[in-house]
Amino acid sequence: MYDFDKNDVLIVNMLLEDGRMPASEIARRLGGVSERVVRYKIDQMIERGVIQVTAVVNPDAFGLTIKADVFLEVDSDQILNVAKRLAKYDSVTYVACGIGENDISIQLVATDTQEVYHFVTDVIGKTPGVRKTTTSIVPAIIKDVYQWRVPERVGRLAAQRQSGRGTKVKPEAQ
Repeated sequence: MYDFDKNDVLIVNMLLEDGRMPASEIARRLGGVSERVVRYKIDQMIERGVIQVTAVVNPDAFGLTIKADVFLEVDSDQILNVAKRLAKYDSVTYVACGIGENDISIQLVATDTQEVYHFVTDVIGKTPGVRKTTTSIVPAIIKDVYQWRVPERVGRLAAQRQSGRGTKVKPEAQ
């Protein structure tokens, strides 16, 4: 695990606001930290897999205005194979294996519901090992994964750890 401090948390959240924000601007906002230190911290977090700085594509801008969540029940010995196979399709934006009622969940983008229907029936449905699918059209995404921010409580924990008061931070209220 990466040994982060409170400035790392703030840097990550600033980069989530704007992935092209210069280290000089981040240093200015942090106050008391040099641009060189900020660049070093960003490089370390990238190198250790804590963050990636990348473009986020808006599928709507390319005419892919229909989103669907598809939940799959799969033969237990085929879960990873099916997940990896489906991840290769351009229309699939998310693939995850789960524990519980569904073995795999995917999100896909399409130009219309007919395209979703075709993909679910002719591609997923004919994939060896798939037993059942459940599909939901997603009319609105309120918060997407790239909009997640490191919680303030994590920053507080890092600050306490730095100051030598390694007390636990309460989970955020629901």
